[in-house]
Amino acid sequence: MFGTSGIRGPVGDEVTADLALAVGRALGSDTERVTVGRDPRESGRLLTDALTAGLRETGTDVLDLGLAATPTVARAIAWYDADAGVSITASHNPPADNGIKLWQEGGQAFDGARRAEIERRVRKDEFDLVSWNELGTRTREDATDRHVDALLAATDLAAEDVPAVAIDLGNGAGGVTIEALSQLGCGVETLNAQPDGEFPARPSEPNEKTLRSLSALVAGSDAEVGLAHDGDADRLVAIDGDGEFVPKDALLAIFAGEAASEGDRIACPVDTSLAVEDYLAERGIGVTYTPVGDVHVAEALGGEVTFGGEPSGAWIWPGQTRCPDGPLAACRLVALCTQRPLAERVGDVPAYPIERANVEVEGKEAIMDRVRERALEGSEGEAGGGDAGGGGVSEDDREVRTLDGVRIDTEAGWYLVRASGTQPLIRVTAEAREADRAARLSERGRSLVENARG
Repeated sequence: MFGTSGIRGPVGDEVTADLALAVGRALGSDTERVTVGRDPRESGRLLTDALTAGLRETGTDVLDLGLAATPTVARAIAWYDADAGVSITASHNPPADNGIKLWQEGGQAFDGARRAEIERRVRKDEFDLVSWNELGTRTREDATDRHVDALLAATDLAAEDVPAVAIDLGNGAGGVTIEALSQLGCGVETLNAQPDGEFPARPSEPNEKTLRSLSALVAGSDAEVGLAHDGDADRLVAIDGDGEFVPKDALLAIFAGEAASEGDRIACPVDTSLAVEDYLAERGIGVTYTPVGDVHVAEALGGEVTFGGEPSGAWIWPGQTRCPDGPLAACRLVALCTQRPLAERVGDVPAYPIERANVEVEGKEAIMDRVRERALEGSEGEAGGGDAGGGGVSEDDREVRTLDGVRIDTEAGWYLVRASGTQPLIRVTAEAREADRAARLSERGRSLVENARG
């Protein structure tokens, strides 16, 4: 029922009012007060009504934030002394999709145990419904101003340094970013700022291809940086002052290098570029790898792990919230741009060749079990032998990580074999500091899958 980013899928098929009602009842059986918000998709209104009905049937009070960025919903848990938060959103997915994402105290997405309990209650139809005179209430609240105030307090931006910025909201729920940067004194020019759940201007996922209009706007104006969100504004990606898209791994390295100090560590998923580790190593900062998904990154934070991020565009400063907060990332990036141009910072981050391939399979779970077994035993067949000097992976210079799929690190680089969460595919990603090594590692990863397939 739950994926790496909550419940998500086509409305009327995988995501229905019945499901939202059941999730509301399951969540309400263990809570007393819950914050709820949605992105601009029209289906979000119906799903919000169903979910809040389920919550109220269990006696849980609902603070309905209406149209709200996902990080606003997560932060509001503490502001309103709630027990949990719910975002009705499919994030960067197409308009036909919607979803339900659950947040716990501290703004972190529900961990595995809490997701499992919700799923168990839904599947067993096990809810603690109350009598007619004990129903929970539904109160309309607007937490946007509180989010803006939090961003202003967290941003160090001198009045004489405020830059011009361009912001592409992609017709999503990220208006809090415009308001915060405007109050900070920035000259703000916007694209696609009107919320519209059909996302008519561009696909909701912000990437190099979908942000060509923003790139042109920045290149043809005095804006020092371009900022873009997805539909619910938990993600942020950037365009530098020259109008060039900033690689997401480079943005991760930049944020991490500023957030962490020598001796600290940062958390990021196993598919993160080696460039991030190399960039941070020069600054005495270590890397802790996690499974893919912001919930796993958030779980790794604490102690010497002072920042977390995913190349997808999710950035977490645990001192603020453990929810990826796109508006906070926007404000932090603008502040960095006042100290040094973004393009120069990107130039400091190495860029390495990366190879991606998909292998179509039947029974991907069983194949991944065999891949994992062979990798841990060092019996990779053609994927294992060879001398390291020729680009191969020797038994002496590799490390195997099985946090999420199988990642094998070598002196030359790394490759990751990981099953798709939604398709009958096994994905192979390989990266090295030299192009020919990346190609060879990719071939080894594909061979490992083929050998496991038998």
